[in-house]
Amino acid sequence: MSHHLFILSPSDTPIYSLTHYSNKPAQTTSYPLSSNLPSWSTSAFAGTLTALSGASSATQSHHVQGGGARMGGGQDRHVIQMIANASLDVIEDVMRKESAMYLKSVDRFNEWTVSAFITPGNTKFILLHESKNEEGIRGFLHEVWEVYLKAMLNPFQTAHTIIRSSVFDGRVRTSAKKYL
Repeated sequence: MSHHLFILSPSDTPIYSLTHYSNKPAQTTSYPLSSNLPSWSTSAFAGTLTALSGASSATQSHHVQGGGARMGGGQDRHVIQMIANASLDVIEDVMRKESAMYLKSVDRFNEWTVSAFITPGNTKFILLHESKNEEGIRGFLHEVWEVYLKAMLNPFQTAHTIIRSSVFDGRVRTSAKKYL
């Protein structure tokens, strides 16, 4: 399973992004195209049936022509970014209706669910994920917020600019391993 975290400044410019592949067991995925075939006939074509049925694997990473790599579920990085950006309108609509900082599942695109966390300073943490893990996602976003606050207290970090700190990145990755 893959998780994609984007931190956006109040002006919606990206200041940090992370792609995390979880080692935790995924929920079993059924393959609708292979359900009517005998088990012996699907083993050789499992990858093809997976691709045709739209299912994804947590460890999928296929090299495509041009040197790029296709990520989780066959989605290119720019498609993942497009999903996150497209969800901003929905996030702002939900922000107007709710006063909570953690916005559970605000949007869905194919297999991706978009969860968001809005800080009092209007910085947006957007997480694209494939599985349901509400408590883990909530804990992860709260811990990322704490790490973000500590990074913003650093006198060498300018607010609303790209976060290049290796310490910040390491702590976010550790939190992702812990909760996701």
